[in-house]
Amino acid sequence: MGARVKNCFFIKIKCFICVQCCDRGFLMGGFYDKICSEIQREMEKYLNQILTGDCIDVMRNIPDASVDAVFADSPYNLQLGAKTLYRPEDQTAARAVRDAWDAFDSPAAYDEFTRQWLTECKRVLKPDGAMWVIGSYHNIFRVGAILQDLGFWILNDIVWVKTNPMPNFRGTRFTNAHETLIWATPRKTGKYTFNYETMKRLNGGKQMRSDWNINICLGEERVKDKNGKSLHNTQKPMDLLRRVILASTKAGDVILDPFLGSGTTAAAAKELGRNFIGIEREESYVAAARARVDAVQPIDLSEIEVANPKRDEVRVAFKELIEAGLLYVGQTLVSPRGERVMITRDGQLAHSLHGKASIHVMAARLQHCVSFNGWDYWSAEKRDGTLVPIDELRSYVRNVKRSIKQAA
Repeated sequence: MGARVKNCFFIKIKCFICVQCCDRGFLMGGFYDKICSEIQREMEKYLNQILTGDCIDVMRNIPDASVDAVFADSPYNLQLGAKTLYRPEDQTAARAVRDAWDAFDSPAAYDEFTRQWLTECKRVLKPDGAMWVIGSYHNIFRVGAILQDLGFWILNDIVWVKTNPMPNFRGTRFTNAHETLIWATPRKTGKYTFNYETMKRLNGGKQMRSDWNINICLGEERVKDKNGKSLHNTQKPMDLLRRVILASTKAGDVILDPFLGSGTTAAAAKELGRNFIGIEREESYVAAARARVDAVQPIDLSEIEVANPKRDEVRVAFKELIEAGLLYVGQTLVSPRGERVMITRDGQLAHSLHGKASIHVMAARLQHCVSFNGWDYWSAEKRDGTLVPIDELRSYVRNVKRSIKQAA
């Protein structure tokens, strides 16, 4: 179990069970409200804080099912050894990860460590939460296998394509130009947040793909130590975390980073109007991350996030327009190109050459394409010969249904 308030019965009950029971009518009114308020009060000491310590120990004190998303940039266990690599053009030493926090005695030791921190992540995540892990070929396959062993359900693997990768100085392998992110949920049947419309907007109106072209962290974005050197060898770019957060969380959600490092996750969360919990065991990183986050100001998201995604709209079937008397059987629909079809009794459209099909399939057939949104294609011809877009009629029915739902 997770954190408990001393002598408090309510905090001992897992939050996600409370929610499920309440949905089914088992917990009602003040009892449920008190449970939630106790958990919320317990969480206040963690919200928007950077905590120093071992992530497994710290997470054990966080209440069950209290976090909306986890982003974990765990140690990669690179096992680079002591040999230094030099740039061929000027013979300067290349930056490499040889920190103590990335060293493990064996693959088995690394696997056990991974299993422990992922177990805690699953416990603190809400059932509909998002689990993100990032890694390289050194560790991501091991982490992915353990995720599945623990019951996580993998939604996507994302390839972060580094548009400016470090070269392979020895010339003995391909240049390592990507890292892999795994996006998962705690369980297969759980709902999850995916801000499809926001991702589409960020991608110029096209579906966001699973290959993300983003620069590695360089220049002014790099957090420096007191000598002006890069503080953290594996600092992730803000653009990567921005995309992760905007894709899978809502404003006000709580994002946990158990390996906060230089603070990128916390900085991006604050900038985007989310709450964060950061855990880091290295004091130098903690101090730098706190200073970095303090300097961040939230930004206006009105031009970035889609506030009311189409998928959240009340759904209206074409046949409902007929049932509402806004359309009638035998009425003619007209396309922008003047093509004419007739509404049939079963809510389909009939065409003299293309047979019978739904508003979407018929629109696609006439345009010789795979698919098309029929709501944007057809207008209804009224008895006086004027045309009205069927999407306007759908909006009318949708508003009526929404009003009825709100009144109920």
